[in-house]
Amino acid sequence: MKVHFIDPNKVHYVWDNSLDPAIEIDPGDRVVFELRDVTDNQITPNSTAEDLTKLDWNRVYPLSGPVYIKGAKPGDALVVKIIDIKTKGWGWSAIIPGFGLLAEEFYEPYLRIWDLSAGDYTTLDGKVVIPLNPFCGTMGVARAEKGKFPVMPPGPFGGNMDLKHLTRGSTLMLPIFVNGALFSVGDGHAAQGDGEVCVTAIEAPLYVVLEFDLIKDANIKFPRAIIHKEPLEEFSTYYVTMGINSDLMEAARDAVREMISLIVSKYNLKREDAYILVSLMGDLRIAEIVDKPNWIVTVHLPQDIFIEE
Repeated sequence: MKVHFIDPNKVHYVWDNSLDPAIEIDPGDRVVFELRDVTDNQITPNSTAEDLTKLDWNRVYPLSGPVYIKGAKPGDALVVKIIDIKTKGWGWSAIIPGFGLLAEEFYEPYLRIWDLSAGDYTTLDGKVVIPLNPFCGTMGVARAEKGKFPVMPPGPFGGNMDLKHLTRGSTLMLPIFVNGALFSVGDGHAAQGDGEVCVTAIEAPLYVVLEFDLIKDANIKFPRAIIHKEPLEEFSTYYVTMGINSDLMEAARDAVREMISLIVSKYNLKREDAYILVSLMGDLRIAEIVDKPNWIVTVHLPQDIFIEE
């Protein structure tokens, strides 16, 4: 096994299977990545909400790579083991006009800068402790189709999956569509709930160590993963709010609205901070799907994170 260090300036902003590899490795090798934040350093620890309105969207989602894995062929599966992940000590969350599950209700830019220097937690206004579980929001291989494609949305190739379970010790498997796989990674997160409902997690630059291997002729159709435990499973008590509707998205919105209302009324947080908190620590789940015509969507938020509890 060899350990490789990829040049942090080797980034790209689209999926494109004609890109030259940034590095070539053998199966079994490890690669150390230094990842920029999702805005490509346009947001810094000194930024304000106004900076959100000035983003150059052509620079959003800088991906490190591509990594060419020798011997990888279409029909094989790429095995990506997450060996280690660390933040660079800071991160940010935001409400960005036009984005998020409740975009029509939260239409003013809002930015929070987080101090992550403690390593395993950060705090919100002395009222909430937010545990950190860093992961990469975007991991994927080159698509089969020729051309340039935006990083969002995800697809069978992986991509911007925002799967919070892909933390240290987990394994991701991706179907391969081109020779060498051409793997890329980016969009570092320090904490996120399932759903990432306000469209940001704690966005953070990261150091990441990944190990690569191949399963020949696996012929899987979509990404798969192996995780060893649920992130943050140490919590004992949760608030649960529900949305019940024949439209899945409306049920999800109602469940989130109810959780925001609970947080604001009980803990006297601003609505913007409550919305961000649900994005960071709330897990959006489909609780019931078979009783036509209505869906039940829930938000689970740990009660234990509130300091007075």
